[in-house]
Amino acid sequence: MTTALTSSPKQRYLTLDVIRGVAILGILIMNIQSFSMIGAAYLNPTAYGDFSGINKWAWIISHTVADQKFMSIFSILFGASIILITEKIDKEGGSAWPIHYKRNFWLLVFGAIHSYFLWYGDILFPYALCSFLVFFMRKISPRKLLVVGILIFSVASLLYFLFGVSMQHWPKEAIAEVQISWSPEQETIEHEVSAYTGSFSEQMNERIKAANNMHSDVFFLYFFWRITGLMLIGMGLYKSGFLIGKWTIHGYWKTVAWTIPIGLTLIITGIFRLFRAEWSFEYGMFLGGQFNYWGSLILAIGYIAMINLVVLSGKFERATSLFSSVGRQALTNYLLQTIICTFIFYGFGLGLFGQVDRSSQMLIVLSIWVLQITYSVWWQKRFYYGPFEWLWRSATFWEWQQFRK
Repeated sequence: MTTALTSSPKQRYLTLDVIRGVAILGILIMNIQSFSMIGAAYLNPTAYGDFSGINKWAWIISHTVADQKFMSIFSILFGASIILITEKIDKEGGSAWPIHYKRNFWLLVFGAIHSYFLWYGDILFPYALCSFLVFFMRKISPRKLLVVGILIFSVASLLYFLFGVSMQHWPKEAIAEVQISWSPEQETIEHEVSAYTGSFSEQMNERIKAANNMHSDVFFLYFFWRITGLMLIGMGLYKSGFLIGKWTIHGYWKTVAWTIPIGLTLIITGIFRLFRAEWSFEYGMFLGGQFNYWGSLILAIGYIAMINLVVLSGKFERATSLFSSVGRQALTNYLLQTIICTFIFYGFGLGLFGQVDRSSQMLIVLSIWVLQITYSVWWQKRFYYGPFEWLWRSATFWEWQQFRK
């Protein structure tokens, strides 16, 4: 069946493309730490590398403005896209579920290849799994979607809180295991650095272990609840018109006025408490992230409101056009970030894993942003879809999609 999804590549919301473009670029601010440093350094910046002076401030700023914020936006948009796509099919009198499940089956395949062959920090695999469930809730009211989404989102926070307050009663072996994951021993650090700067097979051995952990323990205790909740929130925000510029200017300004201060206050409070606890694993592993967990959602909504204000003002058409080009091929740009960064840091490329401090990582991020914006603008002038978007759509409909303009 040919649907609006296959036949009308020009029917898009500018605001969604701009928000998606900002999110996909912003995600790299934090992901580059995972690409370039040992896994423990993402949660515990004292676990590896220099954490003083400009490098400490690079972490503080990136954690405040980026950590989980852009991932939250992207998850919210993914939920919205489920409504957007199925609405088009429903209006034509078709059946949405076959398209939805085929589309996300192929996303699951892309995510599996991405996580096991390139980078264990992939988010496509868990997105596809969560999308299989949230599809059934797409037709409930915006208010109920928001309420249910926040309740599900809160489960991971509650679990981590319970882990944190009960840790003192755990067996000593379990506590020791948590401590090692928070602050690895030198031998473990050297092994991880050696693996990712070694041959592709050595990288695979390390990556498979990390990806399996992401797809099992981390998924069921954290990602499932966070991503599913955010997708439902995204569905509710889309239906309310918030994501697509249908609110009033006053409504968006009011949202910015309460989300940005509250979100920043929570996040900065969390940072102070982590430093006050001297980055101890007893506090940092489960309790230390609570402030950013909730602050990131609040700040993400504030970011979305600000972007809507910029788009609705009509005063920054050049900038919105650039971000829109990036957002229209978000999957390609997401995977391209992995290809570039693994070449820079892994052994099959330049092998700089573990050698680039946080402040220098930000320079690499800026360079990749310039490259992706330039490439996206050039590509969008010539093609309807990014290469991976085209492949994804073609696989979903089992029909080659219109490609060149």
